[in-house]
Amino acid sequence: MLCGRCAEECPAMAIEISGTEYTAEYLMHEIEKEIPFMDQSGGGVTFCGGEPLLHPEFLIDILKRCGQQGIHRAVDTTLLARKETVDEVMRNCELLLIDLKSMDSTVHQTFCDVPNELILENIRRVAEADFPYYIRIPLIEGVNADEKNIKLSAEFLASLPRHPEIINLLPYHDIGKGKHAKLGSIYNPKGYKMQTPSEEVQQQCIQILTDYGLKATIGG
Repeated sequence: MLCGRCAEECPAMAIEISGTEYTAEYLMHEIEKEIPFMDQSGGGVTFCGGEPLLHPEFLIDILKRCGQQGIHRAVDTTLLARKETVDEVMRNCELLLIDLKSMDSTVHQTFCDVPNELILENIRRVAEADFPYYIRIPLIEGVNADEKNIKLSAEFLASLPRHPEIINLLPYHDIGKGKHAKLGSIYNPKGYKMQTPSEEVQQQCIQILTDYGLKATIGG
């Protein structure tokens, strides 16, 4: 828990606290203001982060409240969570947007600080539950935008009893640099070489996925 005292005392105002704490009641009040626009557009609420499943009790409480109002609910997640949490989230939303960063657990550990076995198990769990989901793959040259990883991703997803509604390939960008500066942390501290893959590489990735009978697009 951060007390915020350092930001208050900094004479140069070089440190600031970002983010706002909300109660479930207040957040629901804010969401309800948007219901007329949701009704008109056919939209809903997407819970993302960070990782919303890090706060399962709060998330599920809000999901239930939205459900009572008939609001469409999507959760953007890595699925790095206990299976009981995943099951409860599925019972209380309509769509999952799932990150799949690398099929190689060693690579996943290197860049994400966790292995990928639990994530893959939970993706299979979602598919076996016949639950609607999207897969989102950040494409990073030098990390995962290579033929081997995309083929392994395609083989895994094509083997599932329910395929993703679509696979969103998200070319790398460094917009997050500014957030790290505000947090006082270092962007890419280990100096990994990460680049946006070329248009040719992006289209090759799309082709590999479609060859396995999967729907894929750039962005989304």
